[in-house]
Amino acid sequence: MEIVIGITAFFASLLTLFSGFGLGTILTPVFGLFFPLNIAVALTGIVHLLNNLFKVALVGKNASGSTVLRFGLPSVAGGFAGALMLAGISNVPALYTWQWGNKTMEITALKAVIAGLMVFFALMELVPALKNLRFAQRYLTAGGLLSGFFGGLSGHQGALRSAFLVNAGLTKEQYIATGVVIACMVDMTRLPVYFGRFASESLMAEWHTLLLATGCAFAGAYLGARYMKKVTLAFVQWLTSAMILVIALLLGIGAI
Repeated sequence: MEIVIGITAFFASLLTLFSGFGLGTILTPVFGLFFPLNIAVALTGIVHLLNNLFKVALVGKNASGSTVLRFGLPSVAGGFAGALMLAGISNVPALYTWQWGNKTMEITALKAVIAGLMVFFALMELVPALKNLRFAQRYLTAGGLLSGFFGGLSGHQGALRSAFLVNAGLTKEQYIATGVVIACMVDMTRLPVYFGRFASESLMAEWHTLLLATGCAFAGAYLGARYMKKVTLAFVQWLTSAMILVIALLLGIGAI
């Protein structure tokens, strides 16, 4: 299991440079193959936070303070609410069960919600009408709440955050740094909720897997940044989307 997670974390981190997807979008379903889904979200959140803290050390000085306040603070509130919702629906009994041979498949509220979000955010990278969503600056506060909420619920925050920040009047350097700082703020808000509500023992027991995944993710990001051009490759994007959609389907029907 650890080898599979390590290899996948490496390539997931590498793919984020080319596919348009964030690390969490790719890594969450991978962890979900081996752990309960709420634990998978929490494990991914830790890797995501550590990765972004490294980025903050590199580019954080370029962040726009006013945008961090206007968008980031609502994101923190939204992230807290989303994390509480994740903790709540994690305890909801199975909605439906069915048999596949000797194996019992369970469709739970958590699996249905995460699968639906995986499909939606995968389509945001594929469907032009969704990919090109842009919002005016007057919606920054509402956008912070919304993107933060989904960040707390499932870790999917990057696509919506970008749709709101792209028209915030930021330079390229400010846009990148501001996004990273806000992502860290949401992660540092949601992770304590995960630990407190459902994940502390499970996460501590998997510290070796977590360290392996984090190290491999760093290695993938370093290799991609060091040796490859940061361009979006259509084939890689479609392949990644297809994998996410397949996992979302299996998750939604209770097969994983």
